[in-house]
Parts: sequence; C-alpha cells; structure tokens
Amino acid sequence: MNHKNTYGQPIGYPVNDWQECAFPPRSTMTGKWCRVESLVPEKHAAELFAAYVKQRNDQDWTYLPYGPFEHFDDYQNWLTKACCGDDPLYHVIIEAETNKAVGVASFLRIQPGIGVIEVGHIHFSPLLQKTPVATEAMFLMMSRVFDELCYRRYEWKCDALNARSRIAAERFGFSFEGLFRQATLYKNRNRDTAWFGMTDREWPLIKKAFQTWLSPDNFDTQGRQKKSLQQIREILH
Repeated sequence: MNHKNTYGQPIGYPVNDWQECAFPPRSTMTGKWCRVESLVPEKHAAELFAAYVKQRNDQDWTYLPYGPFEHFDDYQNWLTKACCGDDPLYHVIIEAETNKAVGVASFLRIQPGIGVIEVGHIHFSPLLQKTPVATEAMFLMMSRVFDELCYRRYEWKCDALNARSRIAAERFGFSFEGLFRQATLYKNRNRDTAWFGMTDREWPLIKKAFQTWLSPDNFDTQGRQKKSLQQIREILH
C-alpha cells in the first residue's frame, strides 16, 4: 500500500532511520547439509573441476559468460583472475557429507548504501543439482543478506532462455519482475535478461518455508520431499 504526501500524491512507504548496510563478509555460512565459504582457487579449484567433469556434456555452461574449460590449468587460471575480487564475491558450496566442493555462487552488484544485492554466477555441478544441499546453500546466502546484513532487496537475473534458472528462482521464492530485452551480449550472441527479486518484507514467510522444507520431517525414509517449497509457502501464506 502506497502512502501519500501532503499534496495527495502516492509515494512509497517510508524507510525510517535507514543506515547503510555492511559489505558481505568472507566468513563461512554453515548449515546441516553444507557450508558456503569464500572461494580460494588453490584450495577449491581441483574439487570443483572434478565435479564439473562429471557432466556428460557442457550444457550447464551454456548460459554462463565463460567456460567450458577443457583443461584444469585453464579453469584454475580463470578462477584466479576472475573470482578473487570483492564484487562479484565468489563462494564455494561444500557438501557436508563428503567435505567436497560441488558448486559455486556469488554475491554481486553489491549496493550497501541502498541495501540491494544480487546472487549470481550460480553453477551447480551434477553432484549438487536437485539436492537438499543446493536448497540449503541458497537459504544460507539469503539468511546472510536479510538476517545478518539487513539488506532490503535480493535479486536474481538470468538469460531469459534459461528455463532451469527461471524455475529455480521461482522455486526459491523470487518473484518474476520483467524482461530486459537485449540487455547484454555474451559468447557472440544476444541476451534478453529475466529479472527476479525478493524483498525484506517477503523474507519472513520465505524463511519459514525454507526452514520447514529443510526439516527432517519433510523427507521420507528414501530422502524424498513430502511437500515442495511452493506448497509450503502456499500453506503458510
């Protein structure tokens, strides 16, 4: 609901006593299924490369602006050059059971002054795809953004043709906000960008849904979910 100014014009709801957010730290985020820690090429490159090699083809690199990498040295060199800065701030997802790196995600377009931040460069290896580990990793990053750092908005963007990324964004609770046509170029082709977002006002319900979904009570003896994240959100709404 919009508020109105003294002239009767609709304006956004007030944000009183706003203070600039902190920049995301490099400290580890730890859950039951995984931990998410700052990416260190000399520590994580070999495990990540081995996990990605398990792909039967290179389809998971299609919608990334880099890769695939045929040789380990090329991958490690790219990590060292591109993934050690502050924005994007790359993280690696470590599976608790194996203590191995199985995927990557980052915070980027970090704007502490207005409390807006994006998650991107998400690359789940086959060892991570469609597992509770992947879901918990995204939940840990969201919890850092909203609970620890008090950002107002969390964004997810992807190639509009990347159906799997769009499905994942909506599964995790992001709302589709629109299409930016011909937003960029990569790999010698055009990209229309689909925008998704989540706000701090939406977070409490989304958080509760994640916690309910990740609970052992939501899985049967074969490890299959009883209720989906979407179903849980609908029940909680």
